[in-house]
Amino acid sequence: MWRLDNYASTMTGSQRVQTTAASVSDETLRRLVSDAGTLSTTAIGLIEASHAWFRELAPEDRSWVGLVAQAGIGSFIAWLRDPSPTKVVQADVFGTAPRELTRSISLSRTLDLVRSVVDVVEEDAGALAAPGDEQALREAVLRYSREIAFAAAQVYAQAAETRGAWDARLEALVVDAVLRGEADDSLRSRAAALGWDAVHHVTVVAGANPRVAGGPRGDSTSTIDTLRKAADQHSVELLAGVQGRRLVLILGDTSQPAQVADLLAAHFGDGPIVLGPTVPHLFAAGRSARAALSGLGAARAWPQAPRVVSAAALLPERVLAGDDHARRALVDRVHRPLAEAGGALLLTAETYLAEATLEHTARVLFVHPNTVRYRLTRIAQVCGLDLTDPRAAYTAQVALALGRLAVPQAASWRSPR
Repeated sequence: MWRLDNYASTMTGSQRVQTTAASVSDETLRRLVSDAGTLSTTAIGLIEASHAWFRELAPEDRSWVGLVAQAGIGSFIAWLRDPSPTKVVQADVFGTAPRELTRSISLSRTLDLVRSVVDVVEEDAGALAAPGDEQALREAVLRYSREIAFAAAQVYAQAAETRGAWDARLEALVVDAVLRGEADDSLRSRAAALGWDAVHHVTVVAGANPRVAGGPRGDSTSTIDTLRKAADQHSVELLAGVQGRRLVLILGDTSQPAQVADLLAAHFGDGPIVLGPTVPHLFAAGRSARAALSGLGAARAWPQAPRVVSAAALLPERVLAGDDHARRALVDRVHRPLAEAGGALLLTAETYLAEATLEHTARVLFVHPNTVRYRLTRIAQVCGLDLTDPRAAYTAQVALALGRLAVPQAASWRSPR
């Protein structure tokens, strides 16, 4: 590259300011200082004309961008006066803008701004520079633009690190609040900071932590980062938390959480992965979390359970583990609808579960087998359980027993015979 020291050795006349990039005269510096305001205005005009995203910014952000452009030109002039290699341009240029600006303007857009300012100075180099300084000024601009680009990258890297650490703490607080069933103002503000205030169709998923206690430090962060990348590939919002041997995910904006859990199953440890019910938003996710954690604790009572299983499918096991919510759910979903449906559906269900065959049930009830078939079909329609399926029959048996316990003793006792 053409260098300042080569160029400076050919120059004569007025005193020059030496830099590692170029050598410009005091006259050129005076002209730059005099025209700094015009250069800033021209640069902002070029940015507005060239980049549609700048016109879409909020007025406050546009004003900050203008200040950054002005600071860039002012810092360039100061750099020409004091071209020390250790001079830091980051604080001079970007120190005027708030940290929040990095959320509104990406690094690539910031580089577009730098490029626009450089273009303006390069185009006006002929008019700005004293005679003979044109080439030196252009090279100084190019060298300084490199320094600005590196400074911008550093600003965004620091902002990303800070934001990442802060977001990780916020995420952990939000997950903990959901698991505790809290839905107060603090959860709302933290969810809004993470962009979850407008996320719908939320499901809590619980499973085993693939990296149990005793593993290397930092494994939790690695696990969550891997899960987040996998969720991004499927356009699913995700919050995650590791609590000892347990890994908890909060999925958002998905109407098919079971399929998403299947895709993410490889990132869990061995054992079942339990899905809570889908709720409208994050502030109702405590109900989903309670069911998912209850199901995870009770799942070992059903050894044949699928790898990814809903908490609703584990209602009998959750009842055995002492979950009152599961007990009420089974009564409400099975016993009460059958009792209210009439047509002897409840009696037929109890008899069929006791006799185990259609013919024996028909003889006990003194009806035709086709009547029993019809009633079994109606039972499946009313409570969603096909009593000819062993798992459904077991669920119904537990539910009917709970229903009998839920009503007064005299009213609940009767012999099907």
